[in-house]
Amino acid sequence: MAKKQTFADKSKGKGAKSELNVKVVKTLKTDKGSFKFQESFVKLDDVSKVTSIK
Repeated sequence: MAKKQTFADKSKGKGAKSELNVKVVKTLKTDKGSFKFQESFVKLDDVSKVTSIK
């Protein structure tokens, strides 16, 4: 049997998601005076919302 669906058909069928993954790095100062970094990924709908992340 022949293939009925090509790779182009598969990729065209999936809709583009409007969400963006952004890596957020927060710094914390310890009691000893050194810094720790906390990393997390946040999903955003729009790039302009990057400044509102806390």
